[in-house]
Amino acid sequence: LEHVIQSAFLDEEIKPDERTKIFVNPDGAVIMGGPSVHSGLTGRKNAVDTYGEYSRHSGSALSGKDPMRIDRVGAYAARYAAKNIIAAGIADECEVHLSYSIGFAKPVSIQVETFGTGRISDEDIAGLIERHFDFRLAGIIKQFNLRYLPSTIKGGFYRKLAAYRHVGRMDIG
Repeated sequence: LEHVIQSAFLDEEIKPDERTKIFVNPDGAVIMGGPSVHSGLTGRKNAVDTYGEYSRHSGSALSGKDPMRIDRVGAYAARYAAKNIIAAGIADECEVHLSYSIGFAKPVSIQVETFGTGRISDEDIAGLIERHFDFRLAGIIKQFNLRYLPSTIKGGFYRKLAAYRHVGRMDIG
């Protein structure tokens, strides 16, 4: 905090204030990392995993990751929330951005972009989403039945997701 964040803002006009939340290893020191912890395909697989090249997404690929990884299932939940905003007629286009921090069950930030098509402000839509959707890992797993899907889809649910894309698939329900 002292050597990186405070020194970076030292001569800046805009600085963190008392309302700014800064998290530095909130769950303790990061002891394990790298491929053994963050497994999954990367790079060229990112766009295929999500929406083709239509929407922005994190640098994390979805394929090969356990459904206990929030970067995988958070993408599903964000899309589901955006889809419901459009279906409810609140906006014609909607992108939901969720930011998580280690040690916190809920997202530390929920942002919405409707590209000027919202009937109400993007901030108000973000508030609605936060109130009506459970973005905790356990809530997402329950909402989409991710723990039991492998036993319900012949040929393996997660194996089928590894090819073609993760969302908008009518062939696997």
